[in-house]
Amino acid sequence: MTAVAVEQLWRRRLERRKAFARLFVAACQAATVLGLVFLATLLVDVARDGAAYLRPELVTNFPSRFPHQAGYASALVGTLYVAGLMSVVAFPLGVAAAVYLEEYAPPGRLARLLEVNIANLAAIPSVLYGLLGLGLFVEGLRMGKSVLAGALTLTLLVLPLTILSSREAIRAVPFSVREAAYALGATRWQVVRHHVLPYASSGILTGTILSLSRAVGETAPLIMLGALQYVPFLPRGVWDYFTVLPIQIFNYVSLPNPEFHRLAAAGILVLLAVLLVLNGAAIGLRNRACIRW
Repeated sequence: MTAVAVEQLWRRRLERRKAFARLFVAACQAATVLGLVFLATLLVDVARDGAAYLRPELVTNFPSRFPHQAGYASALVGTLYVAGLMSVVAFPLGVAAAVYLEEYAPPGRLARLLEVNIANLAAIPSVLYGLLGLGLFVEGLRMGKSVLAGALTLTLLVLPLTILSSREAIRAVPFSVREAAYALGATRWQVVRHHVLPYASSGILTGTILSLSRAVGETAPLIMLGALQYVPFLPRGVWDYFTVLPIQIFNYVSLPNPEFHRLAAAGILVLLAVLLVLNGAAIGLRNRACIRW
C-alpha cells in the first residue's frame, strides 16, 4: 500500500470518528432537552392546578375536611423537624464510616464484604426501610410513631448513599497529598483531618445533599412506619406524633373531592420550595467549606 493510500485511509477513519462524535453529542443534547421538556411540562401542570391555593394560609392552617380551610402547617414543620434530625445523625455517621473504610480498614475479605453490602443496601426499595424502622424503632425500642423514629428510619435510608458518595470523594484525593503529609511527620489522623477531608469536602457535601433531598421526598417508609395523615398540632419535641409534606400530599390526592387535588398540587409546590431552600443552603455551605486545588 502506498503512502497516499495510507493517508486516505487514515483520513476516512478520522472523518468517521468525527461523525460518530457529533452524533453522540447530538444524542446527549437531545436527551437533556427531552428531560427538561418533561420537567417543565410537569411543573407547569402542577403550578396551573395549585396556583389558586398558593396563599399564606396554605402554610399556617392545619389539615381540615374543608379544602379552602386546609393547609400544611403541621406537615411543613414535621418535614423540617425530620430532615434536621436526619441530617444531624446521618451526616457524621456516613462520613465517619467512609473515612474508616477508605483510610483505616485493612484491605481484605471483610472490607470487600462491607463494600458489597453497603452498595446492596443503597439499592433496596425504600418501603423495606419502613418495615425495618417499624420493627426496630417503633416496636423494638418503643419509640412509637414519633419524630425521632421517623428521622432514624430515614437515616437508615440515606446512610448507604452518604457512605458511598463520601468514599468516592475521599478516594478522589490524590495519594501524593497523603504522602507529602506523612513525609512531614503527620499522623494518620492529622492527614485525614487537615488534608483528606478538606479536599474531599466538596464531593462529600454534594453526595449528602442528593441523598438528603431524596429522603425529604420519600413517602413509603413513613407510611409503613405509621406516620399520621391528620395531625392538627405542631410537634414540640422528638417524641411527638408527626406528619410530613409527602404524606399530607398523598392523603389529599387520595380524596375524591377535586378541590383537594388542587390543594395537593399547591403542596407539591411548597415541597419543591422547601427542597430548593434546603439544597441552596447546603450548596452555599459546600462552596464556603470546600478547598479548590
